[in-house]
Amino acid sequence: MSATATTVELPVTGDRQESPEWVRISYASALALGFKSGRFSRPFPFGGINLLLSYDRGCSSDCGYCGLARNRPGEYEEKSFIRVEWPLVATDELIARLVRHQASLTRLCISMVTHGRAFADTLEITRRITAQVDAPLSLLVAPPTLNRDRLAAFRAAGADMIGIGMDAVTEDLFASLRTNVPQGGLRWDQYWSIVGHAREIFGAWKVNCHTLVGLGECDADLLGIFDRLLDQEIFSYLFCFNPEPDSRMGHLPKTPLQRWRRIQLAKFLLEERGLELSAFGFDDDGTLSAIAAPRALVEEVIADGHAFMTNGCPSSGGEPGCTRPMGSWRPTEAPRDFPWKPTAAETDGIRADLALDELIRPAPARTRPRERWAPPAAGRVRAHVDSDQGERA
Repeated sequence: MSATATTVELPVTGDRQESPEWVRISYASALALGFKSGRFSRPFPFGGINLLLSYDRGCSSDCGYCGLARNRPGEYEEKSFIRVEWPLVATDELIARLVRHQASLTRLCISMVTHGRAFADTLEITRRITAQVDAPLSLLVAPPTLNRDRLAAFRAAGADMIGIGMDAVTEDLFASLRTNVPQGGLRWDQYWSIVGHAREIFGAWKVNCHTLVGLGECDADLLGIFDRLLDQEIFSYLFCFNPEPDSRMGHLPKTPLQRWRRIQLAKFLLEERGLELSAFGFDDDGTLSAIAAPRALVEEVIADGHAFMTNGCPSSGGEPGCTRPMGSWRPTEAPRDFPWKPTAAETDGIRADLALDELIRPAPARTRPRERWAPPAAGRVRAHVDSDQGERA
């Protein structure tokens, strides 16, 4: 099957409200597009619209931490995803509203589920959207349903970026938490195969892997994956484990805040300030115990705030385009990843959470060569690198 000649047969769903004629959208997206009434507890620019395929049978995967897992109790339409409601809307009406809101859109994303029709339906929805909407479009793909030709078809249809939900960052964790689908394919090596194909087809900094903090991995595992992906010019996006009630991991506590903040900081220093992996120290359990870096550099990163904002695909201008508000926290809680630039008061809280005196070991910044680590993710990054990072390092 070639990308230029890909055709798909779309099944007749009758009166069933399933994809491709129907999709779910995040509650924040429903508010932004007027499908739901209400407002955010704190006003901020929001233009990252998230879609989710929807089927009566739901998702065939059974990941222990996911709200959509096939063996989680309840009907599919009642299940949450990252602990928020996903209202069902007609695809054509959604596209009509996207067209009306184009000026405010920063990024669109279609999330697949593991289902026999997921590839064909995602391709169809992608074609419909890109024919009418100019905002960049990402696909969060289901590797068990894909191969190289199907990824090429997504690119030909106008998808801008590919995301892969690795979630677990070691093979053992992946195997223990992500029960295989009935026809197979939900395997560590299959996921990395799709990562490699996507990198070849979409290019540098056009692929991302989702990583979850709190599934049982150690900090050294996380930093190792960040470094591996960075060397391949692939983004790693960070998510905080927040247990879904009634999932297999629903009884476990969410990731401790101090650990989460320290991983956010370390990831940013590695990826966007060029620190080598050797600058990070770990104890015998693999827990991050030291960062060898100038205290002034760390304080600058905290004051800047971007390290603690939502990791997500960029807008067409390079700034954060997907902000996923309330994906890791409830409105009554302090944000874990900020959909806005943290205020001075919020950065004071972040600094306290980090307990820097226990973590930072003053030292010259050991940085990798600039061409290896400076991703073209945002104008702010390139400007910072070109201005003074080389002199400080």
